[in-house]
Amino acid sequence: MATEGIEAVHLTTHNWGRAAKFFQSLGYELEFSTDHNSGQLRNGDGPYVFIAEVPEDQEPQTQIVLKVADADAFRPDPAVEVVTPFENTHYGTKEMTVRDPDGRLWSLQAPAQN
Repeated sequence: MATEGIEAVHLTTHNWGRAAKFFQSLGYELEFSTDHNSGQLRNGDGPYVFIAEVPEDQEPQTQIVLKVADADAFRPDPAVEVVTPFENTHYGTKEMTVRDPDGRLWSLQAPAQN
């Protein structure tokens, strides 16, 4: 089983409100926000953007998230270095981290199975 394209882009920022307004000005609509300066926006059927505010002493980061239909059925090729296997998240998905040949970390996301 292979990945199914880009699921999301996760961003961290020093100012949640300003970042959300930027994406809204590009046509993204706010799907939800949290009470801890984060939220999710989407533009049409494409990948969603999840933005979370971090303290000023942390460098803002961008993480591309690849979609996996079924975490239990997914078997990465031996050429793929698995950094962390699929684990349940607090927001209802399972995530795996892999490293590409240049050292970049990639997140793979699958729906949580009940």
